[in-house]
Amino acid sequence: MAKITASVYTSHVPAIGAAMDLGKTKEDYWKPVFAGYDFSKQWMKDNKPDVIFLVYNDHATAFSLDMIPTFAIGTAAEYQPADEGWGPRPVPKVKGHPQLASHIAQSVIQQDFDLTIVNKMDVDHGLTVPLSLMCGELDPVKDAWPCPVIPFAVNVVQYPVPSGQRCFNLGQAIRKAVESFDEDLNVHIWGTGGMSHQLQGARAGLINRAWDNAWLDKLIADPAAAAATPHIDYVREAGSEGIELVMWLIARGAMSDVHGGKLTGLAPKLAHRFYHVPASNTAVGHLILENR
Repeated sequence: MAKITASVYTSHVPAIGAAMDLGKTKEDYWKPVFAGYDFSKQWMKDNKPDVIFLVYNDHATAFSLDMIPTFAIGTAAEYQPADEGWGPRPVPKVKGHPQLASHIAQSVIQQDFDLTIVNKMDVDHGLTVPLSLMCGELDPVKDAWPCPVIPFAVNVVQYPVPSGQRCFNLGQAIRKAVESFDEDLNVHIWGTGGMSHQLQGARAGLINRAWDNAWLDKLIADPAAAAATPHIDYVREAGSEGIELVMWLIARGAMSDVHGGKLTGLAPKLAHRFYHVPASNTAVGHLILENR
């Protein structure tokens, strides 16, 4: 059967992608950010998955305010990098895994989670920046991402957005779906977005280092407590865009120590933890957890 062996958590700051694309990664401002992913790039080479299930949010490219699904799974064979207003990022196209994606959709919907099935869409920086951080800079023509990717878009843009608890429970349903797939696949699940940041209003530029790191502690050791965090806490403490952290709870809920919303198995191994401020106008958080 297929099995989730690890989860990866990372911010998906668009300016990070721009720094890579424009050759600025060695500049003094950006060097500390990219140094935090040196371990991760080697880890990816040493722990290459067969498929990545990548949880992210769309930034008005595949979807708009006219239609925003709460949860949307990509079932296509490939996805083009989106033009977000200044041309697509110079990265390889993303190959999908229609068979596993369709199986997950079937299983998760039968577990009473409503998913929107998307057979065609472009993917923006929310998905491509994490891939670049974990896999390095690749030529869009000569190179390819190391494995197929299943995009899973979550609405954290237009309220109402899903609760952390709903996302945590959904992660458990995704793990059950993966484990019922009859092909022997090594699957990684990634949660992206966050950490604390606010892009508009009187608190634009807000970064809360203490709250971010306390939340990371909970995500690792007590994810049920992290899942119980109410929306108002994210907004108050982590800024209006801090709500993106609920997407990390999908990945954490998919780890093998979580059953029925409780920790009942062996805790995952913390392979890597990184935190840095600032990167553009946000905090960067990053974890790698391995199932034991």
